[in-house]
Amino acid sequence: KARRGRPPKHRRWVVEAAHSWFNRFRKLLVRFEKLHDSYLALVHLAAAIIAFRKAAPIYG
Repeated sequence: KARRGRPPKHRRWVVEAAHSWFNRFRKLLVRFEKLHDSYLALVHLAAAIIAFRKAAPIYG
């Protein structure tokens, strides 16, 4: 049972796993981009690459 203000442990694990996937992208880990739009585009690109890598073994 979660206390007020604290997420359940299973949800926390999912968030920590997602953070570790994004941390594998160096340009996101150390923010070199000065413009917010450029950084956001890199985040979207990283999310697409992560989704592709997760789906590729399933669909061959």
